[in-house]
Amino acid sequence: MDLERERIQADLRGIIDGEIRCDDTFLELYSTDASIFQLKPLAVVRPRRTSDVEATVQYAAENQIPVHARGAGTGMAGESLGRGIVIDFANSMRRILDTGEDWVRVQPGVVLANLNRHLAQRGRIFGPDPATRSVTTMGSVLALDASGSHWLQHGSARDHILELQVVLAGGEVVTLGPTDLDRVAHLESPELVRITSGLAEILQTHSEKIQSHLPKTFNQGSGYRLGGVLDDDQINLCKIVAGSEGSLALITQAKLRTSPRSPSRGLVLLFFERIENAAKAAVQLAQFGVSACDLLDRRTLAIARETDPRYSNLIPENTEAMLLVEVSGDSQREVHDRLEQVADRIRRRRRLAFHSLITTSPIEVGTYWELARRMTPILYRLKGNTRPLPFIEDMAVPPKELPAFLTKVQDVMKRHETIASIFAHAAHGHLHVRPMLNLADPGDLEKLERIADEIYDELFQMGGSISGESGDGISRTPYLPRQYGPLYDLFSRIKHLFDPQGILNPGKKVLTSTTSPMEMVRRVERVRLSSSTDASVDPGGDSGTTAVADEELPILNWTPEEMATAARSCHGCGRCRTYGSDTRMCPVFRFDSREDASPRAKANLLRSVLSGQLAPEKIDLQSTKEILDTCFHCHQCRIDCPSNVDIPNMVLEMKARNVDANGLTQDSSLQVKLHRWAQWGNRFPRVTNWMLGNRAMRWLLERMIGLAKQRKLPRLANRSFIKQAARRGLTTATRRSGRKVLYFVDLYANLFDTQLAQAFVNVMDHNRISVYVHPKQQSSGMPAISQGAVATAARLAHRNVQALAEAVRQGYTIVATEPSAVMALTHEYPNLLDSDDSRIVAENTHEACEFLWDLHHHGELELDLKPLNAVVGFHVPCHLRALHQVSYGQRILQLIPGLSVREIEKGCSGMAGTFGLTRKNFRSSLRIGWDLIVAIRAKQIQVGSTECSACKMQIEQAGNKAVVHPIKLLAKSYGVLDQDTDLFAPSPHDLFVS
Repeated sequence: MDLERERIQADLRGIIDGEIRCDDTFLELYSTDASIFQLKPLAVVRPRRTSDVEATVQYAAENQIPVHARGAGTGMAGESLGRGIVIDFANSMRRILDTGEDWVRVQPGVVLANLNRHLAQRGRIFGPDPATRSVTTMGSVLALDASGSHWLQHGSARDHILELQVVLAGGEVVTLGPTDLDRVAHLESPELVRITSGLAEILQTHSEKIQSHLPKTFNQGSGYRLGGVLDDDQINLCKIVAGSEGSLALITQAKLRTSPRSPSRGLVLLFFERIENAAKAAVQLAQFGVSACDLLDRRTLAIARETDPRYSNLIPENTEAMLLVEVSGDSQREVHDRLEQVADRIRRRRRLAFHSLITTSPIEVGTYWELARRMTPILYRLKGNTRPLPFIEDMAVPPKELPAFLTKVQDVMKRHETIASIFAHAAHGHLHVRPMLNLADPGDLEKLERIADEIYDELFQMGGSISGESGDGISRTPYLPRQYGPLYDLFSRIKHLFDPQGILNPGKKVLTSTTSPMEMVRRVERVRLSSSTDASVDPGGDSGTTAVADEELPILNWTPEEMATAARSCHGCGRCRTYGSDTRMCPVFRFDSREDASPRAKANLLRSVLSGQLAPEKIDLQSTKEILDTCFHCHQCRIDCPSNVDIPNMVLEMKARNVDANGLTQDSSLQVKLHRWAQWGNRFPRVTNWMLGNRAMRWLLERMIGLAKQRKLPRLANRSFIKQAARRGLTTATRRSGRKVLYFVDLYANLFDTQLAQAFVNVMDHNRISVYVHPKQQSSGMPAISQGAVATAARLAHRNVQALAEAVRQGYTIVATEPSAVMALTHEYPNLLDSDDSRIVAENTHEACEFLWDLHHHGELELDLKPLNAVVGFHVPCHLRALHQVSYGQRILQLIPGLSVREIEKGCSGMAGTFGLTRKNFRSSLRIGWDLIVAIRAKQIQVGSTECSACKMQIEQAGNKAVVHPIKLLAKSYGVLDQDTDLFAPSPHDLFVS
């Protein structure tokens, strides 16, 4: 850390209650957003309250340091990036402060989707809906004057502002709202009087110039929003602060108008053979009073068809463009009739569309909208180095000009031999265009600038705007003088009026230098060095940063190029910051809303190392370990990421290096060596169980190895299942013909719940399938993998693969009852071991319920099931969700007569394998899984069920019901489980010290 950053950190720690960070590793996480740019800040402040923002801005003003407001970091033009102090509002200032009948007061860090979930309880909504609403914050929505697909119905954010509390450039906190011109002198502060009266003079003096040079578009996202600020004898500073990108003032509270939710809505999908026909149809649809009208091009639709089975039959193959048209109304019948009118007009009477689909089903409406809202991340699934680059991605034209403008855009792309994705809110002329280029190719960056110049020339001739809602940021600010001509000078005067020192987000809206945006493009190429001592200069200003040597990375079984490709495949969209119930994504981020807890942060960290902007030694630091420890390897980010970025592998790579340099901490050692502790304890089960149930011994164990004394633990079995299997002759390979499985027992079923292992064997036997329990099998090593103890994990993997691969060659199918073991064998072992045997094991391993369902699918599963009359609350474990798109355990239970199965989707249980065992993580694990625990406590549910032993422990920790594996319920129904066993009664045998 350099002297300037040390001074800033020391100074701010003395005046704010929030967090201040200036270390290199941390700053890298805030140097990028969803744009193509990268600027390393001097410091990051996470304010707890308005007074922290006030003090930070005052300090910045006194020391001439720029200040940049940041929400979720999902901006696509680099709006929140800068080389000064970044204020992260999304971390702590995210409370809904008050709610009225038709208004709500929020802090800037409130996520838009969370706000609307809150308002839905009152039948209200905040109407503007940008595509990133599941993660974007209200501060960003207001700072960009966002609108989204429903602009036709709700307008933009500035139309809903009643009042703003802001911090001015000098650090003063004031409240903005409509003010009569004759009352300006009576405002709350002299500074606010100066700004308001000065702005009124500028707007009155230059009213004709303003009217003649504003874009002719319906919505304007570029420059300062001058229209509507001065209305007759009233001035409203909220109207100009909205859309100013934090360059005039920083919003710390907002009172917003809410709207009633539509009682009913429906969609018609219109399919076209030419994109121009779709644009012509959109122009006509405005007269039908539609609430939304989005256009998707062939490229997006083709990828959707290929990657999501829901759309493969929905979208005709010959579709060049599709319009997604929404209609709202008071009843489904009214909505359906209006949708039929739209389809009739466009398809039959005008003959523009060749096919249409109508739906008013809420589920289908949500599915169709998901296609439009995830349009950009879907494109990042494309293989290769080209990506849809956000640079000219947000333009607005007068709607009647849209068909002609689309033709101009396509002509420009053809001249430059470039393909582009096209998405549009077509009925109001708002267009998103993303050329497919290689960010690492200087030639492509030059081409991108030429494409922008030519397209913008066409845009300005049509009276368009270079931005409709995403702001100007780094991408578009250099083009503002060309768009506005003499009006641009007023922007400079307004900026100076609000911010005389120019510290608020400089370089946005008003140019401060002649530096080309392409000089700030993020570095994505991997630096190749022969040794770790070769220096590579950090473009952010730090010299002497060393890039990682080729022989140092990777540790896992992938090439440096594959690792670099994985790291740069994260484009920063921020979807991993979601709190929505429609996806699990990152369980840790849901309760720990820091940027460093997000999966995106890990990709940024590895990319910075591989591109030479961060020394590889930084991975070895304790501060880096704290970032990496926010991942417990659940794989939810990998499967829920729209771009399928493999964050778990990146984290494992960095954890492995950190462990290699520093060894294991106390809590990590407990998790990695758990199989050893359990094996030792199994030699003396009575003594061990007594120790684990004794208050003094639990206190001592907590101090010595970090085992949380509050954690309920399962009782060790008197004899391991492998020993029991040996007595039954199961540890000898069979010569029987027919189906045969090798049961991979893993730790829990082997040493703790041997009844589960017995139930599995009995179920297999009932279905005439022979079972082999290999006597040399080891623990799967998943705890070691999750902690980055690669050496330990690789040893266990090697021993298991040696034993299991040979059995596969003998005709055995590997089956496991523990989801984490299946994940280890199928996904992790090939990453640890570069061998044919590891791939053979991976290809022939199945989870027990999946295996049984496959039997049922082929008509080979015995169905002589006896009724079990109970209501089961079923939880799908994270690792199984990562392995399969469907829940086979739930399907198996639904075969049992009398059993009512209710899936409980409340996210991760929080136990995360061994994560929740430690004193350090115990409370956090309960916080993560509390919603699930409470859901299974419901009176109507008699028993819980899940395949995961860790989830079972967590739910029973604070729950009041037994949680059993589906295999046990199946065995009970078959009548092959001990009839004295009451599966529905909570187990009295857990070892627990209160």
